[in-house]
Amino acid sequence: MVAGTLRPGDKLSSARELAARLDVNLHTVLRAYQLLRDEGLVDMRRGRGAVATPAAGALSQLRSEIQELSQKALALGMSPDSLGALVRDSLRGDSG
Repeated sequence: MVAGTLRPGDKLSSARELAARLDVNLHTVLRAYQLLRDEGLVDMRRGRGAVATPAAGALSQLRSEIQELSQKALALGMSPDSLGALVRDSLRGDSG
């Protein structure tokens, strides 16, 4: 989802199918789907399964923008730690 392979409205694999494919416990997949639902990234309906929401598309776009920003920062010689500090400051509302 974060990688951008799912678009809003795309159906996710069933929990049983994904658990079998990844060779993990079904409850692990169900918990992951619940977390995605709680974050607003998927809509889950009985009989319909899990479907990516518009927020999932926005997350994909944000990831692309972050990758672009990271490349620009590296080109300017900024270290990953410096970029991280800049982002943290921005999230806190610090402009200077």
